[in-house]
Amino acid sequence: MKDKLLVFWQNHSETIMTLGYNLILALAIVIASVLIARSVKRAIQNSKSPLKKIDKTLLPILSSVAGYLVYIIAGLFILDIFGVNTASLIALMGAAGLAIGLALKNTLSNIAAGIMLLILRPFKVGDFVDASGTVGSVSEINLFTTIFKTNDGLYIASPNGKVWGGNIKNFTRNGKRRMDIVVGISFANSIDDGLKVLKEIAASESRLLPEPAPKVMVASIGESAVNIQLRAWTVNGDYWQTVWDLNKRVKESIEQAGLTIPFPQRTLHIAESMASAVTVNKDV
Repeated sequence: MKDKLLVFWQNHSETIMTLGYNLILALAIVIASVLIARSVKRAIQNSKSPLKKIDKTLLPILSSVAGYLVYIIAGLFILDIFGVNTASLIALMGAAGLAIGLALKNTLSNIAAGIMLLILRPFKVGDFVDASGTVGSVSEINLFTTIFKTNDGLYIASPNGKVWGGNIKNFTRNGKRRMDIVVGISFANSIDDGLKVLKEIAASESRLLPEPAPKVMVASIGESAVNIQLRAWTVNGDYWQTVWDLNKRVKESIEQAGLTIPFPQRTLHIAESMASAVTVNKDV
């Protein structure tokens, strides 16, 4: 057995040495590519990086693409070390890519949708949006999914294809939002008195923007009340707290002004013939 191994080594020693050298070199390239890819991603996401001047929405994509490019280049180096014809391989990969693309069309559509989101930028990281029914703050946009954080702390990963394929409401982008505070007063109350209360509240609330100016109006005539409305604008950061505070103030101020916020009411009329029929049935 020892003689056979010696003969095998004498006949193939050069090939074994070359293969071993290539394997060691390939392993070194793999380790180096992993370290370089991590370093590149870390550099892109570094808070002191000049790339931070770019919209934060693009950083996860740039980080991922840079990492993939490092791995692809490393793979080509390894194939070249083992004497693989990379030109033929690229042609083969193109044909295989077509077949894989047909099989993974939904995944590729998510990538295409992610690219469209990054190019047209209907929202960016940090915006509060309603994207095809998903409501929350945008945490990240990557090649396949958009990550949201909801107001109740949920983590939602929505496919880019779904996000791009529906309506997108961006509550943050314009910097300000309109609120509609509606309250019902009794039909017996004076509408002018009710509107005066709303005007006084709007004039005393510093968080409301002067332009567009607050407006008060009769919103509708309901079944049980006359609905009056305060329509005003505020910056995004003050929106919800202002809405909550104004709802409280409107209710208290309406009551202090002697106006009534009525309960839903129904008036029931019983026809005389129907009452007579009920009496006859009782007698029987």
